[in-house]
Amino acid sequence: MALQVIDHTATTTADPATVYRLLRDGASWPVFSGLGSFELERPSDDGEPGEGLGAIRIFRTKQPIGEIANRELIVEAVPNERYAYELLEGLPFRDYRATIELTPEGTGTRIHWRSTFRGKFPGIGPLYRRSLDGFIAQLVTGLAEYAPTVAGTRP
Repeated sequence: MALQVIDHTATTTADPATVYRLLRDGASWPVFSGLGSFELERPSDDGEPGEGLGAIRIFRTKQPIGEIANRELIVEAVPNERYAYELLEGLPFRDYRATIELTPEGTGTRIHWRSTFRGKFPGIGPLYRRSLDGFIAQLVTGLAEYAPTVAGTRP
């Protein structure tokens, strides 16, 4: 089954530290995205606020077909530069990984979100890519617009 790729980029006036802090704060994701709710299953042990390397998060979202619960493992957390997670279970994907790169741009940040996956069943990958593409675009835009509203605040 072919690798599916989704790439979206947005620029925000918020600094990389603010954007990174929001990425590590799963409870903030339902505020700026279409996700329904957040639950922390397992915290990281890096001593920093939010969910770092090794944390497991669950996002639940109501859909016409019922509630979807996605369990995600944080696999990379480089302060103010990169944040990545892999899907453990939920949507019918194999090898799902999202990597969010943060690059300083002027006084703000360029957010580049890249998701890759394979469908679990033949032919389903391209269908889900089309559907997920719009959701990821909304997520990146929402993060870029929300980050300046919390810049300078602490969790």
